[in-house]
Amino acid sequence: MGLGNPGRRYALTRHNAGYMVVEELARRHGGRWRRARRAEAAGVTVGGGEAVLLKPATFMNESGVALSGYRAEDLVVVHDDLDLPAGTVRVKVGGGAGGHNGLRSVISQVGNGFVRVRVGIGRPPEGTGVTDYVLGRMDRVVREAIPRAADAVEAVLEEGPEAAMNRFNVRS
Repeated sequence: MGLGNPGRRYALTRHNAGYMVVEELARRHGGRWRRARRAEAAGVTVGGGEAVLLKPATFMNESGVALSGYRAEDLVVVHDDLDLPAGTVRVKVGGGAGGHNGLRSVISQVGNGFVRVRVGIGRPPEGTGVTDYVLGRMDRVVREAIPRAADAVEAVLEEGPEAAMNRFNVRS
């Protein structure tokens, strides 16, 4: 599942990094988007296994409602992360919401044992509020991280979370 907000107004914002990653995965693997259970869904084959890509049709704060019937251990959730430098990609299993309302909604529906692919968007500059920042236009360095985040999701699906963490969680 890629977290984001629906609609053209939010399409290229920092908060829609998750949407952009699953869109990249659909493009790579021939997924066709269709409406399904409060989300858009695209079935794909990655590394010989079947996967369903999801983009919640709800706003960020209600992202979890699209996950009715899913189990945490079957999910990879891709989201923006203020606590990572812009353009950084990290893989993590479990954890709290860390102030991210989309994650809070997902955790409320399925628990917190899912894999996360985190796309760093950095902190807002002094004088800019968090809401204005995350809903602001995505920086080039974050856009350039989208394919790398899609690579990380593929690594989780093909090699498992631990191998993906070993590959993507290195400091440069």
